[in-house]
Amino acid sequence: MTTRRYFVNLISMAFAAVCVASPQWAAAQSFPSKPIRLIVPFGPGGVADLTARTVAQKLAESLGQPVLVENRPGAGGVVAGEMVAKAEPDGHTLLLMSNGTAVSAGLFKSLPFDTLHDFAPVSTLGYFDIALVTPADSKFKTLAELLAYARANPGKLNLGSINIGSTQNLAAEFFKSSAGIDLQIVPFNGTPAVITALRGGQIDAAVEILAPVLPQINAKALRALAVTGRQRAAVLPEVPTARESGMPNFVAASWNAVAAPAKTPKAVIARLNKDIAAALGSPEVKKKLAELNVDAQACSPEQAAELLASEVKRWGDVIVRARIPQQ
Repeated sequence: MTTRRYFVNLISMAFAAVCVASPQWAAAQSFPSKPIRLIVPFGPGGVADLTARTVAQKLAESLGQPVLVENRPGAGGVVAGEMVAKAEPDGHTLLLMSNGTAVSAGLFKSLPFDTLHDFAPVSTLGYFDIALVTPADSKFKTLAELLAYARANPGKLNLGSINIGSTQNLAAEFFKSSAGIDLQIVPFNGTPAVITALRGGQIDAAVEILAPVLPQINAKALRALAVTGRQRAAVLPEVPTARESGMPNFVAASWNAVAAPAKTPKAVIARLNKDIAAALGSPEVKKKLAELNVDAQACSPEQAAELLASEVKRWGDVIVRARIPQQ
């Protein structure tokens, strides 16, 4: 009798395990069952948008369903984030994340979602450089010369960026605090205005995403003093990193990643992760992203989640140190 009960219990436990696992298994088997929406919190034509479209096109081939990019810019990515956070957690609605997603977590008093708990990060897509640039005729030929001037002349150096709270603006604040210097950070309403101010001598230097200022650098209208990633930019191998130029703790690369709504089945996340990694490993995708100055890099869901958490903390600390008021 005891033996019989043991086997009955064993069979019951096995049946229960199958019942629990079956929704996950069923989700993985049926995914994707319709077109996938990739929500991009930026307008069309920028680096993030073009990265998303390049990967989406390749991803559609392996998934067997269209991957449709939807641009939902504005409000620091909040509109796009809310759409995905509240979407059905079945893997058919995805979010293009960036360090802007992490910035918004510290920049807004309240959000309609929890950045660290309402999303399931899938993988990074790539990293792209930020650069410190000056006019080509600037007296500063190196980052060391600029730092020396700033230390000898507190408050006299003007450093431009785009609008307050942007990645570039916070990178400028991070630069200021990392170097321990007193300078004026001057915000503009867009990259063209920053370039105009640089070339017109209204500001001494600027912090900007490398891709949109690269044509100006190649045309010898601007000079790149340093890039802010962990390694030199492939498109400017002669330009040192900030770490090589006397700022060992200053690293501020920009990145993009893909996330699904929280509670999306792990099997679906695993399928997306595998196919994204395959897409990023494709020579044609690598080439297209390299042309955008994007270093294609996939990672595990766990690594993507760790990146998001570390970026939320890092940029949140910068916002507090810079005393930027929450919106």
